[in-house]
Parts: sequence; C-alpha cells; structure tokens
Amino acid sequence: MSPVSSKKTTSDKQMPVSKKLKLGILFSGIILLAEFIGALVSNSLALLSDAGHVLTDVLALSLSYFALMQAKRPSNFKMTFGYHRIGVLVAILNSISLIGIAVFIFYESFQRFQNPPEINAGLVLPVALLGLATNLTVALILHREQKENLNIKSAFWHAAGDALASVGVIISAVVIIISGNYLADIVVSIIIGLIISLGGVNIFRQGLRVILEASPKDINLNQLADSVKTIPGVKDFHHIHIWSISPEIHALSAHVLIDDCPVSQADDIRQHIETILKESFALSHVTLQMECQVCRTNDILCQLEIEQKPHLHKHH
Repeated sequence: MSPVSSKKTTSDKQMPVSKKLKLGILFSGIILLAEFIGALVSNSLALLSDAGHVLTDVLALSLSYFALMQAKRPSNFKMTFGYHRIGVLVAILNSISLIGIAVFIFYESFQRFQNPPEINAGLVLPVALLGLATNLTVALILHREQKENLNIKSAFWHAAGDALASVGVIISAVVIIISGNYLADIVVSIIIGLIISLGGVNIFRQGLRVILEASPKDINLNQLADSVKTIPGVKDFHHIHIWSISPEIHALSAHVLIDDCPVSQADDIRQHIETILKESFALSHVTLQMECQVCRTNDILCQLEIEQKPHLHKHH
C-alpha cells in the first residue's frame, strides 16, 4: 500500500462517516439560527430562503445519519437483504424536501416581485458570509463519501446547494448596497430555487431507479452476457435479472447452460463466472442457476408472468 493510501486509511479511521454527519448537523444548526434571526431582522427573502434550505439540511443530515446506522444492521429473517434501502428512501425524501423548498422560494419571489420590500443589506452580508463558510465546511466534510453513497449524496447536495445559495445572497447584498435595487434579492432567490430543484430532481430519479429495480446505468447487459459466454464450458447465459439493492450494491441472478458434467466441474465454471462479473462489472452479489438442459425459452431476459398453474420454470 502506498504512503498516500495509508494516510487516507488512517484519516478515515479518525473521521468515520457517522461523525462527519454529526459535525454537519451541528454546523448547520448554528447557521440556521443565525440566518433565521438575520432574515427576520433584515427582511431579506434571499436570506430567509437560505435559512429554509438550511433547515432541510439539518433534517437531511439527521435522516442520513439514521439511514447510515440502519444500513449497518445485519440481515435477518424478515429483512434478508438487510436495511440498505432505508438510505435510498431517505435520499428520495431529502430530494422531495429540496423540491418543496424550491417551490416555496418561487412562490415567495413572485409575491415580493409585486411589492419589493426594503432590505437591510448591511446585516445580510455578514450573516451570508458566515453561512457560506459553514456550508462549504459541511460540503467538504461529505465530499468524498457522496461519490459512493446516494444517501450521503443527498445530504451533500443540501449543503452544497446551500453554499451556492449563500454566494447568491452575498451577491444580492452587495448589489443592494451599491445600487439600492431590492429586486436583486428576488432574482437571486429564484436562481437559488432553480439550483436546489435541479439537485433534488436528479437525486429523486436515482433513488427511483433503485426502488423500481432498474438495471444499473453503467452496466451493459449485452456486453455482460457476451463476456460470460466466452468462458470455457458456458454454452449459454440467459434469463438475467440485474438490479441494485442500493446504488452501491448491485445484484444479479441468471441461468447458465453447460454440458452435463460433475458438480465439481460445474462449480469451477460458476466460480469463473463470478470472478468475471466481480472484476469487470463490480457485481459481488451473484446467484447462478446451472443447468444442462435448454430452458423453455432461452431469451437473455426473463419475462415474469402471473400464471394460474404452478410455474414449472423455477429459480433456485
């Protein structure tokens, strides 16, 4: 292991994801209080919008922490796949809250556009600067983990979106101080809402793909099947099911047609297939049905049907 890798490993041990989330909750709680009071005193919609987003940050980080703890629970007879999808559900819930806060911002922006209020930009500016520093800190804390975990990604986007919102609030405060044009506060609020809603929609779509058990986007099913068929002893590879238990854990089940042979030889073929799937397609949870007779249908996909009679073509 290289010195860099060792350093990263040591750093990860010193700062686990759960502790990072706790720090994020603490920092976000502090800035929420500061921005809410500042918004009320200064009468700034942009700052109030940012405070509303920070509130969803606190909720998102708290839910992400809860989901992280649940994912560590072992499988049991009631939850044979474990509790990994709780994180996906939390990510979807967080994305809906992002979209909801964006809708609120658009509504308030429309109301204020008709009657722009006077804003104390001198108070808004220092509060927004504090918010920017805090939100950037939280985003940086979660940056590495968000690449591999949709639950953490949803929390990261809350913090990152809020950092962008703080930049917008700072710009609007400077414009108001220089020009006295209070419409800048409304324009920035709308931009903030658009950024937040785009992040929310993206996370919602990713979470929905997992819930609907869609094939992972980065896996080409035809390429996967062709790779397995090149393995010595494999005559056909079909009736493939591939889905995600969570965005980080992909699973596959399929039928493998081979010659009638000893169990030990079939097991060697199975191990070879599993090695290819793990190394080339990052599939570590694989269930294979070895068979030496052609199925009723040898389509690459298995068409699930509800039948009155017992299904003769069973998955084992």
